[in-house]
Amino acid sequence: MLFVLALGAAIWGLGHLMGASRRQRWLLLLLLYIMVVLVNLTLPEGASLRQATGGSAAGWLILGGFAAMVWGYRALLSRIRNRARPASVPQTPKGTFSETELERYARHIVLREVGGPGQKALKHARVLVLGAGGLGAPALQYLAAAGIGTIGIVDDDEVELSNLHRQVIHTDARTGMPKVFSAEVALRALNPHIDVLPYHRRFDDSVARDLVADFDVILDGTDNFDTRYLANRVAAELGKPLISGALSQWEGQLSVFDPAQGGPCYECIFPTRPAPGLAPSCAEAGVVGTLPGVVGAMMANEAIKLITGAGASLRGDMLIYDALYGETRKVHLHRRDDCPVCGAGTVPRQHIA
Repeated sequence: MLFVLALGAAIWGLGHLMGASRRQRWLLLLLLYIMVVLVNLTLPEGASLRQATGGSAAGWLILGGFAAMVWGYRALLSRIRNRARPASVPQTPKGTFSETELERYARHIVLREVGGPGQKALKHARVLVLGAGGLGAPALQYLAAAGIGTIGIVDDDEVELSNLHRQVIHTDARTGMPKVFSAEVALRALNPHIDVLPYHRRFDDSVARDLVADFDVILDGTDNFDTRYLANRVAAELGKPLISGALSQWEGQLSVFDPAQGGPCYECIFPTRPAPGLAPSCAEAGVVGTLPGVVGAMMANEAIKLITGAGASLRGDMLIYDALYGETRKVHLHRRDDCPVCGAGTVPRQHIA
């Protein structure tokens, strides 16, 4: 039995390294389980392969029954939660606001820099958020509250207890639920006048271009460099502004990478991945719970400014926030002519409007 468990762990680990989704990995484990049960039911006692896989089908059938009960219980809970979602709100004609929406966004509309036209632009905007974790959680909440008409969420992870000290869009009751569906529940409860498009999958080469092409602004709140470089490459190719944030312990940073408007791209500033150990994840180095809220809200604010044309965005600048000492500083960024993503001959330079 230990041999089979080790083989299952190897399948799960290798599948993760190769980018397989959780669903695909579970299917492989189910196939392994079926093969083990068949071996123990069909081969004679004493057969070496049967002995290596436990020697009897009884234990495996009991384990499978227990797993089926757990799966059924979780499926029932998910169904109950889905039925408890609030009823959809009647849609108003496109381009107009209902009385409820006018009251909801009143504090925006009275802002000189936003006004009615700006709020209408937010209603028509489509924003894609990569990651529903530390940075994505607060960014999603403020984008929904601001009235962004369509919000896409990409994440293949599930809510864990260790997330909840900082990822406040999720709740204890939704532990184990895919993050995109947990975020969808929260956003619909916060603002029923918006469309939420959850994509429970990994952001990879197979979908990146099609997804980015369907949105106006991209927010990258992911915690791995493969996704960051991919998002930057595709956003630059399609001329979409990329708002990127990052966290470590007490410090956060964000910038707007928009080569189509003359600014640098992410790879201009970070041409190579850091050496192992130099940029540890939050799980490895830790992070204060409030920091993602501060930086994620700033990312949402940059999206609102880009969409409405208010103020000056962080295009070509990086804002660094030190939560431990309450300090901020801004660093000016330069585009590199030899950048393989946006250098000379790749993305046409334009002047910032």
